[in-house]
Amino acid sequence: MTGLHVRHRRTVALESVDLDFGPGVHGLLGPNGAGKTSLIRVLATVAAPDGGRVELLGDDIRDHRRRAAVRRRLGYLPQEFGYYPGFTVREFVAYVAWLKEMPATETPAAVERAVARVGLADRIDAKVKTLSGGMIRRVGIAQAIVNEPDVLLLDEPTAGLDPEQRVEFRALLRELGARSTVIVSTHLVEDVAAACTEVTLVESGRVAYRGTPAALAELGEAADGVGDNPIERGYTAALRAHRGLEGAAR
Repeated sequence: MTGLHVRHRRTVALESVDLDFGPGVHGLLGPNGAGKTSLIRVLATVAAPDGGRVELLGDDIRDHRRRAAVRRRLGYLPQEFGYYPGFTVREFVAYVAWLKEMPATETPAAVERAVARVGLADRIDAKVKTLSGGMIRRVGIAQAIVNEPDVLLLDEPTAGLDPEQRVEFRALLRELGARSTVIVSTHLVEDVAAACTEVTLVESGRVAYRGTPAALAELGEAADGVGDNPIERGYTAALRAHRGLEGAAR
């Protein structure tokens, strides 16, 4: 993407953002309201940019004729995940597979595989409304990966997961990132450190930092940041440095 610009009424959500993502797991970090969700929504083709150019899987997503083809190769878990409570887990994930126009002959096995990967094989025929919040979040992850997407977009995917489930999810992310482009928006720095190959820090609609988690941790070792570990200190140091540059530019 080049020169990405997104506004919400009078508020600038993203301004002059230039980014590219290749295979691997990419973490999006930043304070609340920084623009992470706006970026994910544009990439998921559910929100249109107000300016700039965005190419996804080789197609300009502003071209409505290509958008449907792109969506078939996407997986998306929004921050606010909607579902049909009366559906079983199997029915709901199969419904999403149908929306993605997956071949009917491949869908049953794909659904079972996706549900098993998020640890819900024993609840596949339970109604979604009977599940806990953490389980429902895992159903959301299952529907996002049922089509083995080339690009997977996850907005706060570990919300509601317990510590053991988060560890298992990080392992799944690393597995998925071996063949796909995975972009994870989160406020949990430790998830980025454990699972991501690259981290992008967004602040006030602009890119404040981009590098590897190891480089961010090194910044934390060298700089005067706040946090309980090097990567948290690197995060706060990068934010402070960006705010200083923004202030000087004004």
